[in-house]
Amino acid sequence: MLFLLYYIIRIYSWTFRLLIENEKEWMEYLKSGGSILLCCWHQQFFSAIRHFKSYESFQPSLMVSKSKDGDIIAKVAEYSGWYIVRGSSSKGGGGALKGMIKRLEQTRLAGHIVDGPRGPAGVVKAGVISIARATHAKIVPFFTSADRAWYFNSWDKFMMPKPFAKVTLHFGNMIDFDTPGIEQDFEAQRHRLESIMLPRLMHDKHFNQ
Repeated sequence: MLFLLYYIIRIYSWTFRLLIENEKEWMEYLKSGGSILLCCWHQQFFSAIRHFKSYESFQPSLMVSKSKDGDIIAKVAEYSGWYIVRGSSSKGGGGALKGMIKRLEQTRLAGHIVDGPRGPAGVVKAGVISIARATHAKIVPFFTSADRAWYFNSWDKFMMPKPFAKVTLHFGNMIDFDTPGIEQDFEAQRHRLESIMLPRLMHDKHFNQ
């Protein structure tokens, strides 16, 4: 059943007019031996499912919660070629973080949803900083937008582009918290990433930040 759902999502996503921006720099860094941690808001990950299938050869990993909704997301991600580590900040977080760190050290590419499965929206949780610091990976925030989309009545106003929408997947510049002179305080780093990502959190007229 979930396999069928995955193909429905794939077919639906192929109706998007997809534009990819600023992928080259971090991809070249990855291919030259660097480690990359891709990060996005929970609101925006649906639009990236189609394109993220193209990273399958890198054996990337993703942390997904142990909830029922997480079961669906995990299977869709697995069918897209991603290795799934189950856990979240509310359940199994410590073990999941260790699993993500181990996988990222091995394969050098992972993804992370920065506000987790339950939010609050617009707040970057600590896990992404922990993973990046432990693996010396560069963080690459990415954002999706669509010229026409639905916003669900959920905690994050989950975004789903409408059929045949123009969808943009934009990668931000690489963030390196290991660079000399960069603030080394954990909370300062978390706040810095949040300040970079927050302006790109999309909302419709009913979304109140």
